[in-house]
Amino acid sequence: MTIGLFGGVFNPPHFGHVMIARQVLDFTDVERIWFLPNWGQSFAKPAAPAADRVAMTRLIEFPGSGVSTLEVDNRLDGRTINLLPHLPPGHTYRFIIGADQLPVFHKWARHGELLNRISFVVFPRIGYDMAPMYPNMTAVKHPFLMATDISSTKIRERVRAGLPVDDFVPFKVARYIREHGLYV
Repeated sequence: MTIGLFGGVFNPPHFGHVMIARQVLDFTDVERIWFLPNWGQSFAKPAAPAADRVAMTRLIEFPGSGVSTLEVDNRLDGRTINLLPHLPPGHTYRFIIGADQLPVFHKWARHGELLNRISFVVFPRIGYDMAPMYPNMTAVKHPFLMATDISSTKIRERVRAGLPVDDFVPFKVARYIREHGLYV
C-alpha cells in the first residue's frame, strides 16, 4: 500500500489539512493518508500539548485517512529523517509537504539523504511558487485541484480575538478547542 505521511504540528488541525489530504488521495497514487502530529519541532514555535494536538487530529479522520502517533510515541525531534526508521515495513511511503516548504527545504536535516530515502508529494499553497522542486518530489496537479490559505496561525489568532472558528475547523475540533480552553 502507498501511504502518504502528512506530518505537522496540527495546532490546530483545520479544513485546509482535510482539503490537502483528500486531494492527495484523489489526484495521486497515495492510497491512504496518515496524519502525523509531531512531538518536537525542527523550527520551534509554541504549540498546544502533544496530547491535545493528537486528540484534535483524531477528530478529522475521514475514509482513507488515519492518525499515526509514531512521532509522539517515540518523542521524535521533528526531523523527518529521524522518523524513517520507525515506519512499519511492507508499505511505500510518500511524505506530503506544502509548496511553502520548498524555499526552506534545504534547511531540513540531512535533506539530501532524505530525498534519496523517501519521495515527496508537494501540494500547491496560495502565495507560494512550486519551486524549487527537488529530485524525488512530485507536484499535485489536476484541473479540479483546490487550494486554500487557511492556517493554524490565523485560527489561533481568531480564537484569541474571541472570533468564531467553526467555519475553518471541523465542528468537533472547534468544540475541543472551546472545552479545553486552547489558544485563549
